[in-house]
Amino acid sequence: MIHGVMKSLAEVAEEQPYPDYQAWWPLGAAFLSMMQQAVKTTWREVCSENEIENVVRYTTEYFKLVYHKAPRENLNVDFHAQNFISRFFSGEFDALSYAYFRSAFEAIGNDTSGRRKFTQVVGRRFFNAMKAHLSLDMPAGLNSASDFERLKFAIDNLGAFLVEEGYLRDSFAFTFNVLIHHQGKKIEQNETQVPGLLEAGNTAYALYRMGYPVILPSAVYLYHTVGEAQHHSSRTIEELFKQVNCKASETADFDPAGYPADEVVELWEIDKLIQENR
Repeated sequence: MIHGVMKSLAEVAEEQPYPDYQAWWPLGAAFLSMMQQAVKTTWREVCSENEIENVVRYTTEYFKLVYHKAPRENLNVDFHAQNFISRFFSGEFDALSYAYFRSAFEAIGNDTSGRRKFTQVVGRRFFNAMKAHLSLDMPAGLNSASDFERLKFAIDNLGAFLVEEGYLRDSFAFTFNVLIHHQGKKIEQNETQVPGLLEAGNTAYALYRMGYPVILPSAVYLYHTVGEAQHHSSRTIEELFKQVNCKASETADFDPAGYPADEVVELWEIDKLIQENR
């Protein structure tokens, strides 16, 4: 949660523009269909159907302030109806993501845990759909080196899909080889250490590197206007780890505005869950 006074979208868009995102790229229909289902289903659980008017209003405002144009005709209708025959582009999904999540966060109110849960439910639903779509081979837990290899392979397949479908424009890397300074301490870890660390009840680490994530602008703008962001792929990977009996997420002090668009970096902490708490 960001500390301090929230800003208006106009203020933060002016202070933190993303010129590289003005040149849009196409998104794949498979990603859009699964993500729309995850977002819309979860949105309906906290918002009434007439609040779709807020989504349309926020989409229009976002286009004006961030992309300096009006949304194309029927954009909201097409997304609402899963009409992905016409190509959807990065800026369009960025705006829609902002609008749906802002509407949901406002409906939830100042309940920080409720907002976080909303993002996690979206991530869980998207991951489960993608898991089936990709036929991911997932271990039941991380109890051996072979389990860990299967996990890494599943993560790599997930990342390849996100790049192929345009959620990440350039690249995906989720690595367990970590050499970084964080909060005054040096973290040095070789990936071969991870299974042993988790089995011993210790925290393991990972670095998640994203090349031009499609929602970087809206994640920053949500974070600074309402105090919570969507982080679609991070919540998706969080669910992946949960399904192998691990609790994992980026460090709590992560601020997406502090990273360049070409390589957003998150430091992740991973702990094995006690079986009874699953």
